[in-house]
This record gives sequence, structure tokens and C-alpha cells, in this order.
Amino acid sequence: MQVTPHPIFSDSPVPLYSQLADLLRQRVLRGVWGPGAKVPSLEALTAEFQVARVTVRQAIDILTREGLLLPQRGRGTFVTDQVRPERSLTLETSLHGLADAYRNDKPKLTLLEESGVQPVLTAIDGLAAPAYHFMRRVHSRDEQAYCTASIFIDQRAFRLAPKRFRQETVVPVLMDLPEVEIASARQTLRISTADVEIARLLNVPVSSPVAEVRRICLSPDGTVLYLGQITYRGDFIQFEMQLTL
Repeated sequence: MQVTPHPIFSDSPVPLYSQLADLLRQRVLRGVWGPGAKVPSLEALTAEFQVARVTVRQAIDILTREGLLLPQRGRGTFVTDQVRPERSLTLETSLHGLADAYRNDKPKLTLLEESGVQPVLTAIDGLAAPAYHFMRRVHSRDEQAYCTASIFIDQRAFRLAPKRFRQETVVPVLMDLPEVEIASARQTLRISTADVEIARLLNVPVSSPVAEVRRICLSPDGTVLYLGQITYRGDFIQFEMQLTL
């Protein structure tokens, strides 16, 4: 008899077991199932998600390979002690807060591309600098990629500290340069889904939720000093902001 999956599963090219693995992974990472907790049985998960037993087994196998779950013969499946719920990254809403957060965070930076490409700017973005230094890279922590970044830096600013820009996150470096004055900055955030390339770089299933951030810093004359287009894994980012009374 064919099983009709629960309506929470999307009609997409992503295999059903991969979608289920993502749901179970979130329960582990958000602490719904804490370290040492026993995971519901195959029968219970099959009934809850209205999927075949083989689909549940495949999802459990994925999380077992990731080190999140540990099946024990005759006892069941348990959450391991390797889970690190604190891996979330808070997205600050002020430039100084962002710089301070990045100073305390030392991710591994993997360069994918470097060139002199000009960014595509709109009229409301600001004025284009004569030339930009472009870098595309992946940021990782504990061997886990959590974002991809396309970075455009005014070539005049980049030449002031090329080694630091290549080895560190951009905002603290910009703010440390006495020759560079940031008059204003803004960022926008959009919730989207991972395409094939982003899924490969961040090691997530295609169509997984991601947060797309577009960050701009302007000089006093309105020139775009820095444009960052960053895509974060949805399970890594946390967005907090003060609400005005």
C-alpha cells in the first residue's frame, strides 16, 4: 500500500528522506531532543510523518553519519553528546555591534574567487567607486560551512590592508582604518531557499531555508565603500532587533 506523506513535505526534487532528515536535524539542534535523549521509535516517526519505515531509516542514517544520532542495538536511537546548539550566529542591527561580533568570531575563510569585478549597483545603493576588489568565499566554523559571501571593496580601501581583508571579516577591518570614514551603512535581509550551488557549498539539501543579507557601507560623498552579499544557512542565523515603543 502506498503511503501518502504528511502535507508538511514539499513537492520538490529533494528526496523525502532528505527532507525528513532536515526536520529531525532541527529538533536536535534546537534542543527539542537534547544530548542523551532517546529518539522516538521507527513506528512512532513513521506514524507522525506518514512516511514509509525505509524513509525514516534513511533519515536516521544521515544524522548518524553526521554524528548527531547513535543507534544502539536493542535500546533504540539516542542523541549524541557532539551536538552543539550554540552554533547559531546572531545578525547584529548596528554597524558597531556587527564589528564587535565579528572581532570575537574567527571563522575559517575559504577563498573561491578573487578578481576586479564591478558590483551591480542601483541608484539607491550609492555611487560606484572607480574600481573594486572582489572576493567570493565560504565561512566555516568547526569544519561546518555556515555562509557564502560575495564581497566588493573599494580598491582604494582594499590597498590599505590587503592581507587583513583577505584573512579577516570585512567590517572590523574597514572600521579600523583611520583613512576610511564610513558615513552610513545599511543591510537588508531576505528569506530564501538554497539553489544547487549554495546547497553544495553549505552542505545542505537543495531548497533548504537560507537568509540572504545585502550589506552596504557608504563614504561621506555617497560612494559605496563595501558591498557584501552573504547567504547564511537558515539553521545558523538568528536575527534580533529592538522594537521601538
